[in-house]
Amino acid sequence: MTFQIKPNKKESENKTIRFPISLIEQIDDAIKDIDISFSGFVIQACEYALENMDTTKSNKKIDNK
Repeated sequence: MTFQIKPNKKESENKTIRFPISLIEQIDDAIKDIDISFSGFVIQACEYALENMDTTKSNKKIDNK
């Protein structure tokens, strides 16, 4: 499944996050002709990553306390 940008608005909460400048520039270039905000793109990209990540035990971080 490929990542597709879709318009939608949901209830939200503010969070502060730092991005490398080069990543901000790449995202800005990717969305310049699309009717979506930077935040909207990042939210959809995170949702896509969560839906498509490998969740097998071998990839999970083990907490050794």
